[in-house]
Order: sequence, then structure tokens, then C-alpha cells
Amino acid sequence: MRIFHIRNQGVTEGTSLEDWTQGGLPADGYVWIACGRREFEVHQLQVQATLQALCGTQLLDLHISDLLNNQLPSHYDYTSQYDVLVFRRLAAGSTPTDLKNPGQPLPHAPPTGGPPILRRIDTSPVGFAVFDRVILTVHPADCAVRDAYAAKILQATASEAAAAGARLPTSPADLMLRVINHMVDGYLALRRELTHQLDHWQTELLNPRTRFNNWSTLLDARLALHHLDEICEEQRSALQDWIEALKTWPEPDTPGLARDYELLQVRSRDVLEHIERVVHHVRRLEQSIETAVQMHFNVQGNRTNDIMRTLTALTAIFLPLNLIAGIFGMNFEFIPLLHIHSGFWWALGAMSLIAAVMAILFWRKRYISRTGR
Repeated sequence: MRIFHIRNQGVTEGTSLEDWTQGGLPADGYVWIACGRREFEVHQLQVQATLQALCGTQLLDLHISDLLNNQLPSHYDYTSQYDVLVFRRLAAGSTPTDLKNPGQPLPHAPPTGGPPILRRIDTSPVGFAVFDRVILTVHPADCAVRDAYAAKILQATASEAAAAGARLPTSPADLMLRVINHMVDGYLALRRELTHQLDHWQTELLNPRTRFNNWSTLLDARLALHHLDEICEEQRSALQDWIEALKTWPEPDTPGLARDYELLQVRSRDVLEHIERVVHHVRRLEQSIETAVQMHFNVQGNRTNDIMRTLTALTAIFLPLNLIAGIFGMNFEFIPLLHIHSGFWWALGAMSLIAAVMAILFWRKRYISRTGR
């Protein structure tokens, strides 16, 4: 569990919940309490006591269940005291929690099936409880977003620009949007590797000389992409609900608050645009796989037609030869050319001429020509 005090002058990291429970809310800035899901489950009473001391209220039991649920879809909810947003991440890595050590991942994650790229995308939910001056975030055990963003704001504190608060989130809601944007951009960073894997499959599917037999993995990829599409739709719906709720906030009474409110709206729309980019990319990958599969079967069908056409042409060439051979093989005593010394060569020459003429005819009509691959 990590606790930060964020204000315009910089960021300081706290030590424990007990210190904040006894000391109360600072005069300026706000507090960020970031913990793992298992940590939140174990230290639930201490977290509730800290929220009571800092905000004068606690989380409802239903919202606690939402924050602890590892299978909950992305959604938004609110009360008169705080807002709750559950956002399923799309990040690399899928490590279960070590139940004996709250907040720590297992040293060795059990292997999972499916495509090598898609199975590394973890869709565990991240929960946000946003108060006026406190934000509580509940992360998976191996969530690198929390540590990465914490390191980012701590590094910004040491720079000169942070003195004016240029790089620091101005409110708990602003911090929530920045963390969500960081999670969405994490998937965008995986696009190149994921696209490269699917392009490789498309190349194999469209190559007539390659025998593609990885159908189970391809099916898993289609199912995984369909699942990602559903998750992205839930993300977009949850963020749209947040934007609609943001419009109901009371009008700010100072220019500074008005600017912060406009910044929240702009950042919310920007995060929504990033989510829509992810949705567009996932759907494009789905369509690419579907198109590649259809083209694969079309290529195989055309290849089968070419083979049948060639076999039919060869059969047509040898059909008159078989007819001539059958005529001369009949058990009649008097057959033209049968008792002539050069009759065999005349028959063989006629058969060769017929075969050559028909082969040239079929070649000109491209019945037995080599098609480009």
C-alpha cells in the first residue's frame, strides 16, 4: 500500500494509514491511497477508518464488493459523497495475487492457453473511489500502472515545472483520469506486437504453398479479440457515464476552479477518444482475421478448381487415345492397318498427333497453364 499527499508544491509519500487517521486531512492538496485488491480486502477496516477520518464518510458495502470483485465489468456509480469507477485494464502481464502475502504477486504464474500475444493482455479491473480531497485506488497485485505513475509524479516533483503544478494532477478526479489514460495507452503500446502476430497468421493463411494447421490458436485469437471488444465497449460506456455525471457538477465560483473543471472535461474527452481508438483497432483486427480466413478458403477453393481443371484436361487428352487403343484391341479378324507392317506406327503417330493438338488447344485456353501464385 502506498499513500501520497499531492499538492501544488510537490508530492510526498506517507508511511501508514494510522498516521493519516490520527493527523487528519492536510490543509492543502489531496491524498491518494493506492493498494492492491488483496491488501484492500485484508486492511478493509483500517481503510474505512482512514476515510472516515479524512472525508467524514465511508464506502458503502456494495461499493466495497465492487472494488473487491476481480470479474466486475467496467462501470460507473456515484453517491452524494463520492464517485466510484471500475475500469478494466488492458495491460501486459497476468499474475494472480499471493494470498499469504497481501499485495504481492505469485512468483510463478500458472501457464495459460491461447495465442502468445493475447494471453499476455491482462484485463483485471482497477477500482477508483473519488472523494473531494481523497482518492482510493484498488489495483491488481502486479499492476505496474500504480508504480509507474507514482514514479512519474515523484519525478515531476523534482523538476522545476512541478513548482507551478504544471505536471501534477490538480484533483482526485484529474488523477483518476490520468491513471486511466495511462492504462489505455498501455494497450496502444502493444498494438505493434499484436498486429505483427496477426499479420504473420494472415501471410500463412494466404500462402497456397503453406499448410496452415494452427486453427485452434486462431480460434482462441478470435475469441480473445471479441472479448477485448466487449471490454472496450464497457470501458467506453463507463467513461461516458462519468462524463455525463461531470456535467451535473455545480458551477465553479472562482476562475481557478472553472479552469480545473474545464480541464477535467477536456481530459475526459481525450481519454474517451483514446478508448475509441482501442475499440477501432480491436475491431480492425477482428475484421482482418475474418477476411484472412475467408480468403484462405477462397484460395484453397481456387487451388482445388485448378487441380480439377488440369486433371480434366489430361483426361480429355487421353480419352481419344484410349478410344483408338480400344478399337485396335477388338477381336475382329479384319481391321484396317491391323495386318500392315507399318500399321502400328501409323496408329501411334495418329495418337501422338491427336494428343499434341489437344494439349496445344487446352494450353491456349489456359486449361493446363501454370497460374501465378
